Amino acid sequence: MTRRTTLVATAAAAALALAGCGESSLEAGSDLDSSKLTIYSAQHENLTEAWGKAFQDETGIEVQVRYGNDSSMGAQIVEEGAGSPADVFLTENSPAMTTVEQAGLLAPVDAATIGQVGEQYVPSSKDWVGIAARSTVLVYNPSKISEADLPKSLMDLADPKYAGQWGAAAGGADFQAIVSAVLAEEGEQKTEAWLTALKKDAKVYQNNIATMKAVNAGQSSMGVIYHYYWYRDQALQKSSSGNTKLHYFKNQDPGAFVSLSGGGVLKSSKHAADAQKFLAFVTGAKGQELLRTTDVKEYAVGTGAQSDPALPPLDSLQAPDIDPFTLNGPKVIDLMTKAGLL
Repeated sequence: MTRRTTLVATAAAAALALAGCGESSLEAGSDLDSSKLTIYSAQHENLTEAWGKAFQDETGIEVQVRYGNDSSMGAQIVEEGAGSPADVFLTENSPAMTTVEQAGLLAPVDAATIGQVGEQYVPSSKDWVGIAARSTVLVYNPSKISEADLPKSLMDLADPKYAGQWGAAAGGADFQAIVSAVLAEEGEQKTEAWLTALKKDAKVYQNNIATMKAVNAGQSSMGVIYHYYWYRDQALQKSSSGNTKLHYFKNQDPGAFVSLSGGGVLKSSKHAADAQKFLAFVTGAKGQELLRTTDVKEYAVGTGAQSDPALPPLDSLQAPDIDPFTLNGPKVIDLMTKAGLL
């Protein structure tokens, strides 16, 4: 079947065409085709494209995607309000989805779709649904710090003895989601102190990959990232991770936080039935299988779905029990701005 998916790039993602696609991407700011199912996606393009193509091939429903990052795309939807052209919103992390939800812009997800996902991966509101997951990890360089000397908790990185030894991509949505878990578990005062230590004593990198590369090169001893960056590189040439190992904090520590990628249907969708079908597909067996068979290395969250066998099982990570509905993205941005990190 001809691949007809159209991609619309925002300023946060360069325009590109899908491999094998007969038509080019629309330029930023171009009109969307109102006859097609429109997905606003902050998820990785390769995963969104795999889902979009498989759904389109199975159903014949044409899909177009506009890309951006979590916070900016969530803010865009809120600004567009009931006039948003989006039918579906996909995020990498849940705080942006909660922002849209709290603005009253999401329609309830079909009960059958909710039932396809493990209950721990569904917010208490049930106005959106988990579609994938990623674990917080500490990547470290054994030549710079021994396993015995690693912090026992993510919060221990604020200890002056680790000053100058660790780094993170503090400006990114991934790290902001991790901070939201710190806030939920430790409260505002401890979160402020931890962020102050980060600003004073840690190295700030552009993104998770840059953080991992710095640890690999010995520029930092440790770095806070999500697991899949390391596993992707390990599956290739190990050029950015060959000198490193991963440490899992476990024990319900904030550093064991598992962040949900979310999917929601906009209340204003002009293709509501198709939008619900898309979420049902993504959370169903075929959609979740793509998390195992593609190179994304994210966790599947569908009931009975298998993740990539290279990953430690989700239930072995001993993640803290955090309702993603309660994560406070705006407060995190406020605290990080006050700390001089944003």
